[in-house]
Amino acid sequence: MMRRLGFALLASALAACGNGAGAPPVSPIANAVTPDNPSTKHIQHIVILVQENRSFDNLFATFPKADGATGGKTHTGKTIQLQVKNLAGAYDINHDWATYRVESDQGKMDGFDLCKISGQKCGTYAYQYVNPSQVQPYWTLAQQYALADHMFATQGSGSFTAHQDLIAGTTAINSTQSVIDYPSEWRSWGCDAPKSPPTTTSLMDYNKDYLANQGPFPCFTYPTGTLADLLDKQHVTWKYYAPPYQYNTAGALWNAFAAIQAVREGPDWKNISTPETNIFNDISGGTLPALSWVIPQQPNSDHPNGPRGADNGPSWIAQVVNAIGQSSYWKTTAIFVVWDDWGGFYDHEPPAPLDKTADGTVYGLGMRVPLIAISPFIPKGKISHTQYEFGSILKFVEGTFQLGSLGVTDERATSVGDLFNFKQGARSFTPIPSERSRRYFLEQPPSNLPVDSE
Repeated sequence: MMRRLGFALLASALAACGNGAGAPPVSPIANAVTPDNPSTKHIQHIVILVQENRSFDNLFATFPKADGATGGKTHTGKTIQLQVKNLAGAYDINHDWATYRVESDQGKMDGFDLCKISGQKCGTYAYQYVNPSQVQPYWTLAQQYALADHMFATQGSGSFTAHQDLIAGTTAINSTQSVIDYPSEWRSWGCDAPKSPPTTTSLMDYNKDYLANQGPFPCFTYPTGTLADLLDKQHVTWKYYAPPYQYNTAGALWNAFAAIQAVREGPDWKNISTPETNIFNDISGGTLPALSWVIPQQPNSDHPNGPRGADNGPSWIAQVVNAIGQSSYWKTTAIFVVWDDWGGFYDHEPPAPLDKTADGTVYGLGMRVPLIAISPFIPKGKISHTQYEFGSILKFVEGTFQLGSLGVTDERATSVGDLFNFKQGARSFTPIPSERSRRYFLEQPPSNLPVDSE
């Protein structure tokens, strides 16, 4: 109750100040950062590589010593084996709040045979994992650095809210309601969405009531702000590398900050760098910012796309990591590879329940997704069973750059900083083999497809 009251007071204070486009005040607790944070001494650059729609079991079911599974229960109580499938060619399983609720079945994890694809029943299709040979760069990175097998998405929902959580730690628009799922107009997720008829969002409240299309236009000013506010306040550089943000008949090549009014309609839009391959130029040119989010175009994102699917994702990640590893940035950089949601695929680990808090997770954490952490200060082959969430990454960013805290999921989350060992010397980098070269991605034509539509 005190946390809810505090959140409400914060929202009221911000409204009274009329500071919709500015950085929010930082709470006293948030200012209690440790001046001698070891990551502050060693890490000057953080890169967050965001991939799409895969559960932990889908990519790492058989990874040695990790918490994976090759079998799962159906809603009838039957146990079936997961089928080995290709990374390319997988179909896009529904992965919204309704699917989360049915598949997780209050922690029983036995409803994945009730999945749907484009509204049609898909039976046991979700019970599959990718042939390890097709995601070898991911496995190599996990073997050389660290794999976290208890990373959970912030919400049991899809990509729109997941990408918001990765920049803001929340989708709470007030002290009792959070945005969930995706806007009513799927082809444009942000301030440029159609206003007539009005584009709406859906909400979840503290009673777990789902308010379909009763939420605000998807051009937000969160009461607690975003990481961009904290970064700007401390004059810490940042960029969001993403495909061009534009509306077309295939969909909007959206990005998370397009739904943040202060960024989309303000001077910070200059920090949106398109196309996403600009990161290669910034690395080679010595202009990599302190914090980078990197969003690939759809063929490189691991997003299931049926017969049109591609298997470029592992190579894309390998080439970005290689570019950093073979540059002067290597010894001062931390890289995190995370998948935004589970994509409807089977996972055996129940999401952790949470108390009702004003931080965008009014019903518990979302499904488990993989997290790979890469740095010269990470022990080789580390497997972490620590419970993390997206706020764990934000907390590490805040601590490293001495930003204070947004005071939402980052406040309660365990920082991913415990993956590092700063007492060891900086490890040298060995390039990660991959099928596709850096040149392939630099010369790759744009797909003009949205990264996701759910």
